Amino acid sequence: MASIAFSSVFSAPFQSLAQAKIQFNSNSVCMPFVDMPKRTSLASSKSVVFRDGFSVLSPNLSGFSLKSRSFATINARAATEKSLHDFTVKDIDGKDVSLSKFKGKALLIVNVASRCGLTSSNYTELSHIYEKYKTQGFEILAFPCNQFGGQEPGSNPEIKQFACTRFKAEFPIFDKVDVNGPKTAPVYQFLKSNAGGFLGDLIKWNFEKFLVDKNGKVVERYPPTTSPLQIEKDIQKLLAAA
Repeated sequence: MASIAFSSVFSAPFQSLAQAKIQFNSNSVCMPFVDMPKRTSLASSKSVVFRDGFSVLSPNLSGFSLKSRSFATINARAATEKSLHDFTVKDIDGKDVSLSKFKGKALLIVNVASRCGLTSSNYTELSHIYEKYKTQGFEILAFPCNQFGGQEPGSNPEIKQFACTRFKAEFPIFDKVDVNGPKTAPVYQFLKSNAGGFLGDLIKWNFEKFLVDKNGKVVERYPPTTSPLQIEKDIQKLLAAA
């Protein structure tokens, strides 16, 4: 179990937190958010503070939502830009899957983990959303990742069994990937470059989410604290779009 010391990255009124330590374990939600009132674009929201490549999240901020891009901005992108449909990935069974098979569908893409404090609520809500909209042209694409607290350590068969048995997940689950760093999967390089976060393009933690339209363009990015049910209205808008 590792610990992270927060120091001078905190400015007043956070000086009292300078020596605080956050303990990480497989059942914790591992990301503190702090107020950054000077950021006028996020006036009432919370922000992430990074230290040595980690980010931490307060569990009482489940309603927090970051809108990094607007539908209008994304839809105005040049038609010639590369889309998600240009990529081929491996599924959880090691088979190649061309994402062009999802043309014409609205997609929610999530980096998942089996041992995170966010696991149970996210998998439960993802399964609920998928069941509700799968016949209307909606898909969820789940990419396991072990880069955040080592909370997805299992093999692909173990991950598949966990998701499909415990949470009855029916949506596609893919091969375990890196979402940050030099080995970032090409599909995540694309997602991040098309919807960079307010502190850069790093994925912050498990269960960060990208909403992709029927043409394979990223239209919205949500932090880990945004639950799948909070995204439902945005999903409905995409499904209603021509």
